[in-house]
Amino acid sequence: MKRTPLRSALLGLLATPALAMADALQLYGRLNLAVENMCLHGGGDGARGATDVRLANYRSVFGVRGSEALGNGLRVIFQVEGTLSPDTGAGGVAARDTRVGLEGAWGTLFAGNWTTPYNAATAGLDPFYPTTAGYMSIMGNGSAASASNISDTTSFDRRQQNSLHYWTPAWQGLMLRVAHGFNEESPANGAKPSLTSGSLVFERGSLYATVAHERHREYRGPGLNDWGTKLGAAWQFGPARLAAAVEQLHYETAAGELARRSYYVSLTRQFGPHALKLGVAKARDGKGTTAEQVGFVRAGDDTGAVHATLGYDYALSKRTSVFAFYTHLRNDSRGSYDFAINSLDATRGSRAAGAALGLRHAF
Repeated sequence: MKRTPLRSALLGLLATPALAMADALQLYGRLNLAVENMCLHGGGDGARGATDVRLANYRSVFGVRGSEALGNGLRVIFQVEGTLSPDTGAGGVAARDTRVGLEGAWGTLFAGNWTTPYNAATAGLDPFYPTTAGYMSIMGNGSAASASNISDTTSFDRRQQNSLHYWTPAWQGLMLRVAHGFNEESPANGAKPSLTSGSLVFERGSLYATVAHERHREYRGPGLNDWGTKLGAAWQFGPARLAAAVEQLHYETAAGELARRSYYVSLTRQFGPHALKLGVAKARDGKGTTAEQVGFVRAGDDTGAVHATLGYDYALSKRTSVFAFYTHLRNDSRGSYDFAINSLDATRGSRAAGAALGLRHAF
């Protein structure tokens, strides 16, 4: 075959060390859109609010990842993952899980902007994560898609900027994951905020179980610390899976302490390409000595909520599916919980409900 000047130039580029990578470079992504018809019902008067028909983006992503063998079982790993908004055209190159690190027989060590072990421990238990119907409305007290130590300080469902992570290798189904979010912020109140997160995961056969803990140091001011602890488990039996989680959140404020417990349970059942999904989250009344509301949580009677969702998926292929769900979030008379993604500006005692029809494609 005759070699043209253009062909010779391309072959020369591919032969350079920067492009002749021994390990595969993977491009991947997820496009996840739905048409929603949502309505917020008023508080104590029970008035029906305006219906909101909208095109909703469920955290579509685009990324690149890969690794390079360094010898003696050591590898460098990297990933750059960005946000995509197919509905508006917006996005950020590295706004999601982005890291560089080393991996070997001793485990994985990396740094970057990454989901905390606490968040990752139970996110997979929710079949509606991360959509408007996701359990983040209650579990974790909201969702922080990418947060520092002074942004989204109420949320325990977070991706942490400036964080260092270590994952042990799996041993007999057990794995420990820990992370530290460095104090790189200097708020005017003189606090030195930082984050520490960890999870212990057991996964073998049809059983998954986890315990996770996360501590936020001085997020609410000097000497004030917040923490969250949760337990989660899932059991796969044939084409069905049952999952559950319980969480305790505790906040320290200048006016006193605030605590709240919440629960979550989900059931999924596969029928060939069809799947039925059910998820229910419940927030108990907040307890504490402060009148301050932290995120969705406040102290007192009738400050809880229940969020239930029923959904259906149909797999068109291994990577493409259509889906529908109906979701209903009911606040107690003094509760003000809202959808964590695509919120509706809920007020005390309000009820948010609606349906969605969408298409999801992974590549």
